[in-house]
Amino acid sequence: VQLQASGGGVVQAGGSLRLSCLAPGIRFSFYRLSWYRQRPGAQREWVARSRSGRDTEYADSVEGRFTISRGSAKFMIYLQMDNLKPEDTAVYYCNARASSSEDYWGQGTLVTVSS
Repeated sequence: VQLQASGGGVVQAGGSLRLSCLAPGIRFSFYRLSWYRQRPGAQREWVARSRSGRDTEYADSVEGRFTISRGSAKFMIYLQMDNLKPEDTAVYYCNARASSSEDYWGQGTLVTVSS
């Protein structure tokens, strides 16, 4: 299964972006859905996860600014990013995981926040 992330771009500090992830064939009730990011020169880090429809968790660095959600459209995952900061500049990846052998990633979408 190949997830397809989109929605990245260039935005000024304080602005907003919404990332989308198409996860074809994924039965959301069986998967933990997450977003990760990799900032320049850094390792990939976890950003947000959704274990079920309303059970969400966020990294401290994005708490209160980012929102992960499952779309009403089938197989869609979103990451709403508000009040963006230059340090949010990164390649963002979506992930769907049910087990070590059922662990799927998107190709990444670049978000650049200018100061």
